[in-house]
Amino acid sequence: MIVPLSHVLVVSAGLFALGLFGALTRRNAIGILMSIELILNSANLNLVAFSRAWGAPDGSPQVMVLLVIGIAASGAVAGLALILAIFRHRKTIAVDEINLLKG
Repeated sequence: MIVPLSHVLVVSAGLFALGLFGALTRRNAIGILMSIELILNSANLNLVAFSRAWGAPDGSPQVMVLLVIGIAASGAVAGLALILAIFRHRKTIAVDEINLLKG
Protein backbone atom coordinates (compact mmCIF):
# COMPACT_ATOMS: atom_id res chain seq x y z
CA MET A 1 0.00 0.00 0.00
CA ILE A 2 1.46 3.31 -1.08
CA VAL A 3 0.75 6.38 1.01
CA PRO A 4 -0.26 9.36 -1.17
CA LEU A 5 2.08 12.33 -1.33
CA SER A 6 -0.59 14.66 0.04
CA HIS A 7 -0.88 12.65 3.27
CA VAL A 8 2.86 12.76 3.83
CA LEU A 9 2.91 16.51 3.17
CA VAL A 10 0.11 17.06 5.71
CA VAL A 11 2.06 15.12 8.35
CA SER A 12 5.19 17.06 7.48
CA ALA A 13 3.36 20.38 7.70
CA GLY A 14 2.00 19.35 11.09
CA LEU A 15 5.48 18.48 12.33
CA PHE A 16 6.81 21.79 11.03
CA ALA A 17 4.00 23.77 12.68
CA LEU A 18 4.50 21.93 15.97
CA GLY A 19 8.24 22.56 15.86
CA LEU A 20 7.80 26.23 14.99
CA PHE A 21 5.25 26.69 17.76
CA GLY A 22 7.57 25.00 20.24
CA ALA A 23 10.60 27.02 19.16
CA LEU A 24 8.75 30.31 19.51
CA THR A 25 6.94 29.62 22.80
CA ARG A 26 9.39 27.57 24.87
CA ARG A 27 11.41 29.21 27.60
CA ASN A 28 13.57 26.17 28.17
CA ALA A 29 16.66 25.93 25.97
CA ILE A 30 16.43 22.14 25.68
CA GLY A 31 12.81 22.43 24.53
CA ILE A 32 13.88 24.90 21.86
CA LEU A 33 16.56 22.48 20.61
CA MET A 34 13.98 19.67 20.43
CA SER A 35 11.62 21.92 18.47
CA ILE A 36 14.37 22.73 15.97
CA GLU A 37 14.93 18.99 15.56
CA LEU A 38 11.23 18.60 14.73
CA ILE A 39 11.54 21.26 12.05
CA LEU A 40 14.55 19.52 10.52
CA ASN A 41 12.76 16.16 10.59
CA SER A 42 9.78 17.63 8.75
CA ALA A 43 12.13 18.91 6.05
CA ASN A 44 13.69 15.44 5.82
CA LEU A 45 10.26 13.87 5.48
CA ASN A 46 9.45 16.25 2.62
CA LEU A 47 12.72 15.45 0.90
CA VAL A 48 12.16 11.70 1.03
CA ALA A 49 8.49 12.00 0.01
CA PHE A 50 9.25 14.11 -3.04
CA SER A 51 12.14 11.88 -4.09
CA ARG A 52 9.84 8.87 -3.87
CA ALA A 53 7.03 10.61 -5.77
CA TRP A 54 9.28 11.91 -8.56
CA GLY A 55 11.37 8.76 -8.76
CA ALA A 56 14.95 9.82 -8.08
CA PRO A 57 16.78 6.66 -9.20
CA ASP A 58 20.22 7.40 -7.77
CA GLY A 59 19.21 7.69 -4.09
CA SER A 60 20.81 11.10 -3.66
CA PRO A 61 17.88 12.52 -1.61
CA GLN A 62 18.30 9.72 0.91
CA VAL A 63 21.99 10.52 1.18
CA MET A 64 21.08 14.18 1.72
CA VAL A 65 18.68 13.17 4.48
CA LEU A 66 21.41 11.18 6.21
CA LEU A 67 23.73 14.19 5.99
CA VAL A 68 21.06 16.48 7.45
CA ILE A 69 20.44 14.03 10.30
CA GLY A 70 24.17 13.88 11.03
CA ILE A 71 24.57 17.64 10.97
CA ALA A 72 21.48 18.08 13.17
CA ALA A 73 22.87 15.58 15.67
CA SER A 74 26.21 17.36 15.84
CA GLY A 75 24.42 20.69 16.22
CA ALA A 76 22.35 19.26 19.07
CA VAL A 77 25.51 18.02 20.79
CA ALA A 78 27.13 21.45 20.47
CA GLY A 79 23.94 23.14 21.70
CA LEU A 80 23.68 20.83 24.70
CA ALA A 81 27.33 21.50 25.54
CA LEU A 82 26.66 25.24 25.47
CA ILE A 83 23.53 24.83 27.59
CA LEU A 84 25.50 22.76 30.11
CA ALA A 85 28.22 25.42 30.31
CA ILE A 86 25.63 28.16 30.78
CA PHE A 87 23.86 26.10 33.45
CA ARG A 88 27.10 25.64 35.37
CA HIS A 89 27.73 29.38 35.32
CA ARG A 90 24.20 30.83 35.65
CA LYS A 91 22.35 27.94 37.39
CA THR A 92 19.44 28.18 34.93
CA ILE A 93 18.57 27.10 31.41
CA ALA A 94 15.59 29.44 31.05
CA VAL A 95 16.31 31.55 27.97
CA ASP A 96 14.60 34.63 29.42
CA GLU A 97 16.88 34.68 32.46
CA ILE A 98 20.16 34.23 30.62
CA ASN A 99 21.98 37.49 29.98
CA LEU A 100 25.55 36.78 28.98
CA LEU A 101 26.59 40.42 28.82
CA LYS A 102 26.29 40.88 32.57
CA GLY A 103 29.10 39.54 34.73
